Amino acid sequence: MTALAEIDRLSRHPAFVGFWISRVLTSLGFQVASVAVGWMVYEKTGDAYDLGLVGLFQFLPMVLLTFVVGTVADRVDRRRIVIVCQSVEGLALAALAIGAATDSLSVAGIFAAVAVLGGARAFEHPTLTALLPGLVPEHLLHKAIALSSSAMQTATILGPSLGGLLYVMGARVPLALSAVFFLAAACAMALVRLERPAPRREPVTLASVFSGVGFVWTRPLILGAISLDLFAVLLGGATALLPIFAADVLHTGPWGLGLLRSAPAVGAILMAVALARLPLQSRVGLKMFAAVITFGIATVIFSASTDLFVSLAALVVMGAADNVSVVIRQSLVQLNTPDEMRGRVAAVNSLFIGTSNQLGEFESGMTAGLMGAVTAGIVGGIGTVLVALAWMRLFPALRQANTLSGQKRG
Repeated sequence: MTALAEIDRLSRHPAFVGFWISRVLTSLGFQVASVAVGWMVYEKTGDAYDLGLVGLFQFLPMVLLTFVVGTVADRVDRRRIVIVCQSVEGLALAALAIGAATDSLSVAGIFAAVAVLGGARAFEHPTLTALLPGLVPEHLLHKAIALSSSAMQTATILGPSLGGLLYVMGARVPLALSAVFFLAAACAMALVRLERPAPRREPVTLASVFSGVGFVWTRPLILGAISLDLFAVLLGGATALLPIFAADVLHTGPWGLGLLRSAPAVGAILMAVALARLPLQSRVGLKMFAAVITFGIATVIFSASTDLFVSLAALVVMGAADNVSVVIRQSLVQLNTPDEMRGRVAAVNSLFIGTSNQLGEFESGMTAGLMGAVTAGIVGGIGTVLVALAWMRLFPALRQANTLSGQKRG
């Protein structure tokens, strides 16, 4: 079946269409805001440590709220959680836009707003992940995940470029547009109606709050998949240093930063098209490891490059490899988790993802401050390759996974 035919089948589910629109808008808003916030902080301080702190202030709320998030997502209408989160994010960005317009923003104020965004995203991301399986039939779930991922990557292409271009008119412009995107995403989510019943609601107990961790810990396939992503991206987080590479290594302005941030998404979109024509039907475990190793090698090439075109090409490869890893990981987690547990497992998964992204940004900022951005990126890329090789031995269940449902090779 062609990719267009699969998209047509998914478009017949209005709930998924509303979900897809909401996710595109929230991803677009986040990407536009990320460029504006990152450049604004570096412009104010010129300090790599402060770029790392942006990631830390997003990460800390996720750690503190992880177990609350999972329990709430399995007991409260998931649509309402997402709507509230997107509204809060929109209002926080509107406050940043007003602060930028009136020139009253301090670095501490930016960090405070980033922390609010981190808290809202701590609820939003795992809830969106847990919500998706209730919107389409199970046999279309992996296609819905792939289409949702490619949509977010499309937003990741447009968002940074848009943010970089609009930043020329001042930080207030991209920040205000981001606020509009988040509020529009909340409106789209308000129109979503579940096609399958909500999960059974268990009484809240201490055991149920921590059951997501227990579930993941006792399933090597899921634990291996999400921990591989954690350590690989934690070490290979050179993209957090893009403002430094754009300004000090490649000598471009905000427009160059926008191009650099968009490049991984270009690779992800190209890979999504390839996966639609050549779906992941066998040896998915080995393909995930190959993708992570490729990601690490491309990170080394990007970090060592002083040419804009070579850097963009390396980032495109990184995005393509990451998309393979994302589709496999999300499919393995979703297809091997019962619906009544998806909120708590998604919260644990989101913590791992947040750790790899936000804490990875903090780690990259700290190491860049100590040894320079180029050296930090090269060391991180090598570390990513070594982690993938180690995980192949530590998690044979993941290495031997043949299909997205976790079936082993015969």
